[in-house]
Amino acid sequence: MDISTALDKIKPVNPARLNEVQARIDSQAKPQGSLGRLEELARRFVAITGRDAIRKKVVFTFAGDHGVVAEGVSAFPKEVTPQMVYNFIDGGAAINALARHAEAEVIVVDMGVDHEFESLAGLIDKKIARGTANFTRGPAMSREQAVQALETGIELALYARDAGMDLVGTGDMGIGNTTPSSAILAAFSGLAVEQLTHRGTGIDDEGLQRKIAAIQKGLEVNAPNPDDPIDVLAKVGGFEIAGIAGLIVGCAALGIPVVVDGFISTAGALIASELHPHVKDYLFASHKSVEIGHVHMLDRIGQQPLLDLGLRLGEGTGGALVMSLIEAALQGYRDIRTFDEAGVSDKDQA
Repeated sequence: MDISTALDKIKPVNPARLNEVQARIDSQAKPQGSLGRLEELARRFVAITGRDAIRKKVVFTFAGDHGVVAEGVSAFPKEVTPQMVYNFIDGGAAINALARHAEAEVIVVDMGVDHEFESLAGLIDKKIARGTANFTRGPAMSREQAVQALETGIELALYARDAGMDLVGTGDMGIGNTTPSSAILAAFSGLAVEQLTHRGTGIDDEGLQRKIAAIQKGLEVNAPNPDDPIDVLAKVGGFEIAGIAGLIVGCAALGIPVVVDGFISTAGALIASELHPHVKDYLFASHKSVEIGHVHMLDRIGQQPLLDLGLRLGEGTGGALVMSLIEAALQGYRDIRTFDEAGVSDKDQA
């Protein structure tokens, strides 16, 4: 499915169905609204999917390298990206641990790591190039590469549907990728780069100034057009961010809810939401990142994060945690009896 076809298929979630599900929740033997946002999770999941239980869950962790790392924007060298991909495959990373807890599969997608991997179970090779170009000197990628990366994400949404996945999570790995994420946000929002840029992997004050300067230069050199999301993605984005954006577009087209992780994943969600306004109907924002730009991203895509745990790892970790919350919400939806079923008087009978 190409990007145009996918965008044409995206429709808003039926408000009548949302109201119908909420009416069932409101009839349960408890004060209305007393389960707070768990009710929202159940209402939206059931309305989106037509199901009240999850068959399978998957976290796609997209990996890619970034030419802008040459500007000294990260505390870690780019060699860490492939090293962490191997750790994901071996099951030894934080996302593996939390996904096991959530009973979710982890699939790693090589979108543009500067390393040639052998054929490995659990790794999908969708490499577009061995990392993006340094966007302080020109576009991070060509427009054709950006479209290819988006359509790769859409392909993975189709795979998820065909595999019976009812809930999809997004994750990322790519040394330096908070830099393009901040650049994407700056391009759309028009806010000052200093307001949107944080320490990522833990850079010092000098590193933060280099990072801000690199983003400012990238925006000046490339002049990304905020009215053209693919142009923004191509000029200052990343291959893994594009893959996430495409996955979200594809899932919205297919009626699959997506749990979005932190700052980098939300940059992908921002691209997807700028491509189509109803993408947001299918998103669950898992948590509030420590990255200072994240709240501006969430505001722009109209999402409220479910958790605020001081997370700043990525990989899909926040998404895996919220998958468990959605399971709990659906358990309540299925199992809590109505006032009539339980023989309990409601407030109208009092």
